[in-house]
Amino acid sequence: MIVGIIGTIIFGAIVGILARLVLPGKQNISTLMTVVLGILGALVGYWIWGAPKDDGSIDWLRWITSVIVAAVFVVIYERISSRRGITR
Repeated sequence: MIVGIIGTIIFGAIVGILARLVLPGKQNISTLMTVVLGILGALVGYWIWGAPKDDGSIDWLRWITSVIVAAVFVVIYERISSRRGITR
């Protein structure tokens, strides 16, 4: 259970960082929010493509989808937080 949670956090951080890298310009969000949005993007990306494969290979479509979804979440978060004047 703990290993799964830690793995999800690490995967979410990687997806969040990749999402911020593919977006142009500087994203003014915290590291914690990057991880949270990365985890959400990873979960939604995996949900879009269905249950994970058990053949041990890397499913690149899931990774790419997760990064795209996380990038969309970063853009949405930035737009909402900039309208409300949330300090980051």
